Amino acid sequence: MTKFIATWFYSGLIKPAPGTWGSLAALPFAYLMLWAGWGIWALMIACLVIFILGWWATFEETKDKDDHDPGEIVIDEVVGQWLALSPLFLFNTMFNMSDKTGFHSTGFYISFALAFGLFRLFDILKPWPVSWADKKSTPFGVMFDDVLAGIMAAITMVAIILLGMFF
Repeated sequence: MTKFIATWFYSGLIKPAPGTWGSLAALPFAYLMLWAGWGIWALMIACLVIFILGWWATFEETKDKDDHDPGEIVIDEVVGQWLALSPLFLFNTMFNMSDKTGFHSTGFYISFALAFGLFRLFDILKPWPVSWADKKSTPFGVMFDDVLAGIMAAITMVAIILLGMFF
């Protein structure tokens, strides 16, 4: 059961680049949550639940092993990717796009792809403080570096969206 969770439905077993596959596997769930009209707070609760579940599954999967962050563990990418998408949930909540008309626009898909790309960029490059958390040899560190990468991607998304609204 912990392998199923830690690898996010075994998507982390796909080679090459299991982290990218895990991030991609997170996207349909985020899309469905948006489509269902979930707001920002529901997404934050989902992120917290998956973070705690991922922390536990990562602990179980890395217990008594030398590699504290094996590539197939991608539950951390799920949380990070959802956080990177959080501006879409925020603006969905603020502008009441739950009538689903905004989900077929080019801008929506571009925003979705941009959030994916930004998260992967921050997760791969690991700028500070992502690099700081990545150096932690604990299941919390495995999860937290992707949380930070997701937050950095979300902040960048908000800046891009706001720039687009004003210019």
